[in-house]
Amino acid sequence: MLLSSPLQAQENALQKLSSAERSDGKGYVLRYHLSQQVDSFEVYQPDVDLIQMTLYSNEVDTNNIGIPSDSPIFDEISFYELPNGVGVDIYIAKDYYYDSKAYHDASSNDLLLALTETDREELEYITQDLKPLMWSRLTMDSEEMLVENESIDTAKTLNGDYQKTKDKIKLDVVVIDPGHGGHDPGSIGYKGVKEKDIVLDISKKVGGYIKKYMPGVKVVYTRESDKFIELEERGSIANRAEGDLFVSIHCNSHSSRQAYGTDVFFLGLERSQTALKVMKRENKVVRANNDTEQKKLTQEELLIYELANSGYIASSEQIAGMFENQLDNRAQRHSRGVKQARFVVLYHASMPAVLLETGFISNPSEARYLTSNYGQSIIASAIFRAIRNYKEDYDKSQHFNSK
Repeated sequence: MLLSSPLQAQENALQKLSSAERSDGKGYVLRYHLSQQVDSFEVYQPDVDLIQMTLYSNEVDTNNIGIPSDSPIFDEISFYELPNGVGVDIYIAKDYYYDSKAYHDASSNDLLLALTETDREELEYITQDLKPLMWSRLTMDSEEMLVENESIDTAKTLNGDYQKTKDKIKLDVVVIDPGHGGHDPGSIGYKGVKEKDIVLDISKKVGGYIKKYMPGVKVVYTRESDKFIELEERGSIANRAEGDLFVSIHCNSHSSRQAYGTDVFFLGLERSQTALKVMKRENKVVRANNDTEQKKLTQEELLIYELANSGYIASSEQIAGMFENQLDNRAQRHSRGVKQARFVVLYHASMPAVLLETGFISNPSEARYLTSNYGQSIIASAIFRAIRNYKEDYDKSQHFNSK
C-alpha cells in the first residue's frame, strides 16, 4: 500500500498520517502530523480517484511514514522524494467522490486535507482535461532539469554544426519583460503577494539560465529592479537592443480563488472573454500621478501592424505553442491554452513577442507555488526551454536557407 524510497536516517518532520470522519458528516479529514510546519504546499486533483499533494520542506523523509490502515476511503497512499520536499499520491477508493482543499491547522504544525463529498459528474467535468503529475520528472533539481537530454544535444551542436554556422545565426538577443513594477504592483494575490515581485524573480531566473546554457545569447531586461516602465517604453527598449524575441512575464488573478493554470498570449484580436479580460487588465497604463487610463489598440492599428510584421505574428504563434507545451508537459502546470489579444506591450515590440500568465496568485495554492524558490525555478526552467527550442529551430532554418 505504501511506495517509498529509502533515504539516509534523519529526524523526520512528518511522522504519520491519520484520518477522521468530519463532524458534519460530509466527508473526511486527512491529517499530516508534523513536528514543524512545511514551507508551503500545493494540492492538485487530476482525476476523480487521485489527489496529489506537494509538501515543500527539506525536513520530510519518505521513509517510515505511518498511514491510516482502517479508513474505507483510501485505496493507496504513496510518497515520492523530491529535491525540495515530498510528493504524495492519494488514491480514493471506488465509489467515493471528494473535492479536496488543504490548510494549516490553527493550533499545531499539522497540515489538514479536507475531503468534501461531491457529485461524480461534477468531479469528472472538473478533472476531464487534467493530467497527473509525473513525480519522476521532478526528482531532479531544477539545474539538472535544464541540462538533461536536450541540453546534451545542444552541447553536441555547440561543438559541431553550431560552430560552423554561428556567424549566420541571427537570434542572439532575448528581451525579458517583467510585468508592472514601481507604483504599479500588478495583481495583488493571496495574502497580499504582488505580481510585480514574483515576475521579476522569475524573469531573473530565466535570464540566468539563458546566460549559463545559451552562450552567445544576450539577455536584455526591460527592468531589473522595482521600477515602473511605461508599456510603450518596454517595446522601445527591446527595439533599441535589436531584440530577436520579446517575452513578457506576468501572473494572473480572478475574483474566484478556484481559478488556476497558465495562459500564453500573442498579438492579435482576442477571441474569447478570457482574453478580453486579461487584455483590459494588462493594457492599463498607470501614470506617475496615479491616474489610470485605458489604452486601446484599434483593429485598424492591429491591421497595420500585421501588414508590416506578418512574419513576427506567425513566429509569435509558433513560440507561444512552445511555451504552452513546456509549461503544461514539462513544468506540469495546467494549461489554459494559447490565445490572441491586443496587448500594447507586444504591439510596440518589432520582433516575435509573447505574453505569459504563469498562474493565478489569487489562488492560495498557486500563490504559494509562485512565491517559492522551487516553483519559480520550475516555471523559469520551462520558459528557458521554450526559448532554447525556438532558437534551435530558428538556427536550423537559417542553416538550411543559407545553402
